[in-house]
Amino acid sequence: MPIQLREKTVANTMRVVGLISGTSVDGIDAALVDVTGDASRLAVQTVAAATYPYPDALRSHILQVCGGAALALTEFAELDEAIARQFAKAALQVQQGQAPAQLIGSHGQTVFHRPRGATQGADWLVPPPPDDAPRLAPSDPAPRAELAYSLQLGRGDLIAHLTQIPTVSNFRAADIAAGGEGAPMVSGLDVALLRHPTRDRCVQNIGGIGNVTVLPAGDRPNALIQGWDTGPGNSLIDLAVERLSAGALTYDNDGAWARQGKPSLELVAEWLQQPYFRQSPPKSTGRELFGAAYLEQCWQAMAGRSLDPADMLATLTELTAASIAESYRQCLPSLPAEVLLCGGGSRNHYLRQRLQSNLAPAAVLTTDEAGVNADFKEAIAFAVLAYWRFTQTPGNVPAVTGARQAVLLGTLHTEPLLGLAHA
Repeated sequence: MPIQLREKTVANTMRVVGLISGTSVDGIDAALVDVTGDASRLAVQTVAAATYPYPDALRSHILQVCGGAALALTEFAELDEAIARQFAKAALQVQQGQAPAQLIGSHGQTVFHRPRGATQGADWLVPPPPDDAPRLAPSDPAPRAELAYSLQLGRGDLIAHLTQIPTVSNFRAADIAAGGEGAPMVSGLDVALLRHPTRDRCVQNIGGIGNVTVLPAGDRPNALIQGWDTGPGNSLIDLAVERLSAGALTYDNDGAWARQGKPSLELVAEWLQQPYFRQSPPKSTGRELFGAAYLEQCWQAMAGRSLDPADMLATLTELTAASIAESYRQCLPSLPAEVLLCGGGSRNHYLRQRLQSNLAPAAVLTTDEAGVNADFKEAIAFAVLAYWRFTQTPGNVPAVTGARQAVLLGTLHTEPLLGLAHA
C-alpha cells in the first residue's frame, strides 16, 4: 500500500538536508537547513553547508558520461550506486556536530538532459554527414521529442538506506510528465524567499549552465513569474581552463586569467546567433548543447583569430555575460532593478563586472545580500522542495517550466519512516 503522508505529523520546524551536484560536476553541495511554514510563508535557516568533492576518478567518469561516452548497463548501475554513496556520505558529514536531519532532498547528478521539442538523435552541433551518407528527404524531418527527458544519477532509495533518513529524489520527472521542461527547478524557492516589495528582480544562477527566475515586485497574485535556462554559465570557461592548463586547473579563480585578456566581441556576436539564444521561454539546456562539442567549435573560431589564452577565456566569459543579458532584453519588457547572482559564477568577479556592464543600469548583486547563501542556494532549494513534497505542496512553477499544472515533485523513499508517515 502506498505511504500516506499527513501534514499534521510534521513538526513546526523540520530539519532537512539538501544535496546537489550541478553541471560543473565540481562536487556535492550539501546544506543542512531548518524549514518552517508553507510556500506563502516560508522561513529557512541554514545550520551548516559544505561542498564535498568527488574522488578524481569518479568525477572524470561522470564528465565522460555527460560528454556522451557509452555505458554498458552494468557500468550504468555501478555509476548510479557510486554517486548515491557519495551523496549519502555528504548528507551524513554536513550533519556532524548538529542535531540530526529528519529528511533529505537529493537532486542527484544530471548526466543527460533533453529539452522538450529537441530533435531526437541529433542537434545543430553534430557535424554534417559525409556526402555519400543517406539523408532524410525534405518531407521527412528528424523526429522531435514530445516530452523532455532528464536523467539524474544517485539512487534515492540507497541514500535513504545508508543514512537511515527518509529521502526525496527524482525531482524533475513529475514536471516533465506534465509537459514541462523539468527545469529550472529552483524558481519556487526564489518566489518564496527573494521577491521584493518594490523592486523587480532577476535571480540568476551561474553554475555549469545559467538559469534565471524573474520576480516582479510585490506579491500581486496575477504577476507573471518567468524563468528559463539562459545558456552557458561556467561550463565552457571551465572546460577551456582545463584544456589551457593541461589539466592543472579546473576553473578560472575569480576570473583572474580572463581579466588579463581582451574578448573578441565579434565572435561573441556570431555565437549569439545560435538558435537556443533566440528561442522563447520556457526553455532548458545542458552540457548536451553547451559542452565539449560546442567548445571545440568555439576553439576553432578563436584559433582562426589568433587569440592568446587570456583572450580566449575573456571571450568565453563574455559569451556567458552577453547571453544572460541578451536573454533578458529579448524576453522582458525592461531590465529589472536588481539582478541577484548565485552559484559558483557569482564568485567570479570578472564575470560579475562583465554582467554589470552588459546589464547597466540594473544593479548586479548576490543573493547573500538578500539573505540567501549564494554558494549553497541550489542545495537549500532541494531541501525546501523535499519539505514541500513531504507536506504535499506542489513544487514546480508551471509558468517557468511549461508544465500544464503544478505538481508534487520527487519520489519519497521512506526507509526508515521515523514515525513521520504510516500506511
